[in-house]
Amino acid sequence: MKSVVRSLRILEAVAQHQPVTVGELTKLFGLPKSTVQRTLLTLNEAGWLRASRGDRTRWEIGARVLAVRPAALQGSNLLAAARDPMLRLRKTVNETIHLSVPDGLQCMVVVDRIDCDRPVRTYHEIGDTSPLHATATGRAILAHLPPSEVDEIIAGKLERYSDSTLTDPDELRADLERIRRDGYALNRNQYRPDVCAIAAPIMANDSTPIATIAISMPASRWEPDRVPELGAQVAEAAADIATRHDTAAVLFMPKTGNASGR
Repeated sequence: MKSVVRSLRILEAVAQHQPVTVGELTKLFGLPKSTVQRTLLTLNEAGWLRASRGDRTRWEIGARVLAVRPAALQGSNLLAAARDPMLRLRKTVNETIHLSVPDGLQCMVVVDRIDCDRPVRTYHEIGDTSPLHATATGRAILAHLPPSEVDEIIAGKLERYSDSTLTDPDELRADLERIRRDGYALNRNQYRPDVCAIAAPIMANDSTPIATIAISMPASRWEPDRVPELGAQVAEAAADIATRHDTAAVLFMPKTGNASGR
């Protein structure tokens, strides 16, 4: 029981001080470095923590934490900003709409979903994860990452999930270029059988991709002629969310100084 409590305390400390080093946590808790390191690696393996993309010696919260309390997340800037555009997009296309965020370079995590009312539809559990290279949501993020991070993904194992999964580095790079040009990514049976999707990145003010919005549908309803139309609609929704999210971030930014302004 003590080890469980210790793991939770370390998880809380990372959330409060992230990105944080092993040494900083060791001083904070007065524990042996080996104990802290072992706890961090265990939490990383379980998906709760990840190494910081900016500095691999530092640790930060993993996006899978978002799956634990989805109801509480309704007040977060991103989910609040995304809700109305997601509802409008679902009403327009009547397909499943989902919002996903990247967990570092490891995977995409579904953090919100609005189902269509069709009897046959795709389904994505909140907290579901998927690989970056094999999905529309993942490649929408990949297309806007720094070249060094794209190289890191391609240098690793690009697992094949279907006959159409992009595992050839040149083909993947060409697809990322198309995504940057068109503004949206496509997935036709590349990850899950008979599941297709169109996704667009939600960009922060500094042009960093922070999330994606996607239209997901069974392959039986995939119409190639509609791709430009659906792509434009999902890209418009992504841009709307980005504007709302940036506005919320400014509105709720802590003020400095005292009430008198002195």
